[in-house]
Amino acid sequence: MAAFTAREALEVLEVLWGQRRDLAPTSPVSPSQLRVLYVLADNDGINLRALGEELGSAPSSVSRMCDRLHALDLIERAASSASRREVELRLSGRGARYLRELRARREASLAEVVATMTPAEQAAFAQGLACFRTAVLRGKGDAGSERGEVAGSA
Repeated sequence: MAAFTAREALEVLEVLWGQRRDLAPTSPVSPSQLRVLYVLADNDGINLRALGEELGSAPSSVSRMCDRLHALDLIERAASSASRREVELRLSGRGARYLRELRARREASLAEVVATMTPAEQAAFAQGLACFRTAVLRGKGDAGSERGEVAGSA
């Protein structure tokens, strides 16, 4: 029942963001490339191997995605301070701005919907999302990610 409800909520969210082009990552990045930006936002200086592990993608696919993101000036590459054979990846200023603006637009859109909920509904919604986020990150061994705590932020 909870999985069904979560799927329905995600589908509604996709429709909501699909109705507003400024909320969908159609340009300049694909959804897969957006995932790379999210990972880099939380893991500044990550190398290609670790990025591939985080994404569950083959090194060649990750390398091609990073090539495209670098060409768009959304990420930067630098020689690793730990190993000359490794490259560190991080968001460029433009990439950080893109991600910050996309997140702000999405949060504002969600805030409009959440504002129509009663305080009790908002609290239950925030609690449910916090529990869901914790369960997802627990499976990845990362319950303390810096991407922002959900509890109390509705």
